[in-house]
Amino acid sequence: MLSESTVPRAVLVFASISVFILLLYGASDSPRFHSSSSSSSGYSFNIFPSLFGGSDSKIPINGGDDYNKLEKVLQEAAMEDKTVIIATLNEAWAAPNTVIDLFLESFRIGQGTRRLLDHLVFVALDEKAYRRCMELHTHCFALVTRGLDFHDEAYFMTHVYLEMMWRRIDFLRSLLEMGYNFVFTDADIMWFRDPFPRFFLDADFQIACDHFSGNSSDMQNRPNGGFNYVKSNKRSIEFYKFWYSSRETYPGFHDQDVLNFIKFDPFIESLGLKMRFLDTAFFGGLCEPSKDLNLVCTMHANCCFGLDSKLHDLGIMLQDWKTFLSLPPILKRSLSLSWRVPQNCSLNSLHQHDSPEKSVQQTVGH
Repeated sequence: MLSESTVPRAVLVFASISVFILLLYGASDSPRFHSSSSSSSGYSFNIFPSLFGGSDSKIPINGGDDYNKLEKVLQEAAMEDKTVIIATLNEAWAAPNTVIDLFLESFRIGQGTRRLLDHLVFVALDEKAYRRCMELHTHCFALVTRGLDFHDEAYFMTHVYLEMMWRRIDFLRSLLEMGYNFVFTDADIMWFRDPFPRFFLDADFQIACDHFSGNSSDMQNRPNGGFNYVKSNKRSIEFYKFWYSSRETYPGFHDQDVLNFIKFDPFIESLGLKMRFLDTAFFGGLCEPSKDLNLVCTMHANCCFGLDSKLHDLGIMLQDWKTFLSLPPILKRSLSLSWRVPQNCSLNSLHQHDSPEKSVQQTVGH
């Protein structure tokens, strides 16, 4: 039999253990993000499970389920040939009356582009972007790099900015390894026509340009990483691995600069990768606008400083397109119409704000 002094002590020990178990259980049931399997870079990625009924609670899922969720989103969005359209999104660009709204509007009013929304997947880089995506669109996937915060405007060429660009390359590589072709598009690109008829049938990797030389095979073209069409095969997978690993060869440079370095590398030629550069007549931007509205497929708000400037010029770009659509066919063909942009996104404005400490959402070429 226990002594009288032992009984209270035993009760206290039992109570302490009970409280510890309750705390442990409560912690395991609390809302948080759960890490998935590590990327090739050694970073671990997190996923936001779907939010039900407006509740803030999240369902814990493990790494295998993260992969399954991505596979499910891709399967639901993919075309018959396993092609998806991918756009990344953070809180700054997902806020109401900002980039995401203009981006989606361009699909809705473009020629042959509304149906492509069924194949568009937003990859959200933070929780608010994911929530906003779920309000507006069907196919959303949440991807977060542990230890890095991508929710706000990225500061050009800072550590977080570079990590965001390279996480994107690593993620796209994973899509290729899963067997999916993709069109990657920055969300500050307006889709005015279905671009697929303008893609090269025999290319593994084709990319838009800040400046187009006139020859789609000319390696002197200045590529823009904000828009590319890539087919999944051994050549493209090895190319993306090489591109990603080359960040260590060229530290401090973003993905687009590194692409300009490695496009001449003998390794690319040894892969047999068929790389083509897209004509700015069809895939234009503020660096080099598409001149004929009868031909333009996409227009990119590149060569632009700051989110406010982007929003201003993107809004004008959409207005110009609506004006063009309102014209009778004979006037569309006969009038020499041009864009009213760039305005706030002028190169003079850009050069005045070229400090790496200044906030821009994408690189000069992105």
